[in-house]
Amino acid sequence: MTLYQLFKTRTPIIGVVHLLPLPTSPRWGGSLKAVIDRAEQEATALASGGVDGIIVENFFDAPFPKNQVDPAVVSAMTVVVQRIQNLVTLPVGINVLRNDARSAIAIATCTKAQFIRVNVLTGVMATDQGIIEGEAHHLLRYRRELGSDVKIFADVLVKHARPLSAVNLTTAVQDTIERGLADAVIMSGWATGDPPNLEDLELATSAANGTPVLIGSGASWENIATLLVAADGVIVSSALKRHGRREQPIDPNRVSQFVEAARKGWNSKEETKSIPSVKLHS
Repeated sequence: MTLYQLFKTRTPIIGVVHLLPLPTSPRWGGSLKAVIDRAEQEATALASGGVDGIIVENFFDAPFPKNQVDPAVVSAMTVVVQRIQNLVTLPVGINVLRNDARSAIAIATCTKAQFIRVNVLTGVMATDQGIIEGEAHHLLRYRRELGSDVKIFADVLVKHARPLSAVNLTTAVQDTIERGLADAVIMSGWATGDPPNLEDLELATSAANGTPVLIGSGASWENIATLLVAADGVIVSSALKRHGRREQPIDPNRVSQFVEAARKGWNSKEETKSIPSVKLHS
């Protein structure tokens, strides 16, 4: 399966819907309707601005549990995803923070969403939530048990984290794909809003050997053309918000501006060299 088959483009722009605080989170406001209304507005803004996919995450639930969220969060996210799917026809993904991939794939399977993002699929990372160990073996077996074809997009050396041992980027990418069986890998900077290093992107793309490499943070209309030279797509959030501030709602004008810049960058890349379609694992 190729990125084109999933997103109808070989270089997908995936916009993020940051959910307002959900039930049981410290800043939960008491109204699921308010969460749904904001999510519907943001999904509509992303779709009208021209993105190729949407990923829904419980971004404002911080501080996050490191492994398993409360069942109320799973329930709320399931409802929100279904409401978004009633409004837009784009592929939808799920990211349950900090690293509850099992819940993410359950939500995705039940709602027929197409992909999930996993912050730590393999390896061991020191994070602000504590030590997080990748559990690819549990996740892949659970996906098979569910009879699911949901794709797994996995971060490599994820933001807001440090590996516990000295890790070679090439080895980390290869392990994530070959031993963790990720369908695509994600490269980010050190924190939310920080772009990955261009040289790291190039190294990751080489190591991925045809598996898609996505930019996972820090993309803006100013840098996206440069970053896409070394990547197969992008997940973008902060740059699409009003005034570029992550706590603000999505700005449709900024979405259109970003999409236009990304498309120009990709067209320039196509003019200089022919890029074969990258394949997701089946």
